[in-house]
Amino acid sequence: MADTHKAIFALYSDVVSVNGDYDAYDKNGTLVNIDQSAVDSWVDPNAYVGSRVSEYPEITEQLDLLYKDMLADKGDKSGAWFAAVKAVKDKYPKE
Repeated sequence: MADTHKAIFALYSDVVSVNGDYDAYDKNGTLVNIDQSAVDSWVDPNAYVGSRVSEYPEITEQLDLLYKDMLADKGDKSGAWFAAVKAVKDKYPKE
C-alpha cells in the first residue's frame, strides 16, 4: 500500500491525502479521480536508492578501504574502495 500511495502522490500533485488504496483527496477534501492502471504501472525513479544502501559496505569498512588505497597510491579508479562502490552502482543503476 505504501508504494500505491507514493505513486499517487507522484502522479497527482493536487492530492494531499490517501485513504485505503485509491481514495485520494485534494486540499478541499474533494475526491480526486485516480487512474488505477497508471498508479499500478508507476515505477519509482528512486527505487535504486534502497537497494544500493543495503549493499554498500559499512562506512567504517569504506574508510578502511580508502586508507589502504591511499597508502598504496591507489586513490583513483584502481583502488579497492572504488571497485567496491562501483560494483554496487553497476548492479543498481539510476534509470
